[in-house]
Amino acid sequence: MKIKEVRELETKDLAERLETEVAKLHQMKLNHAITPLENPSQIKATRRDIARIKTELRQRELNK
Repeated sequence: MKIKEVRELETKDLAERLETEVAKLHQMKLNHAITPLENPSQIKATRRDIARIKTELRQRELNK
């Protein structure tokens, strides 16, 4: 997910997306601990997506 895509979403949608991404990250970490993922860099990409979403939510909070 690119930052441009994040900025286009509404705040409510971002909050929902954040919850799903965090759940996805936890599930991927658990699966990776049991059997290694084919592409472990997915974990890194998901972490960065979460950071982008949190950053945008914080910026919107401060700009109110």
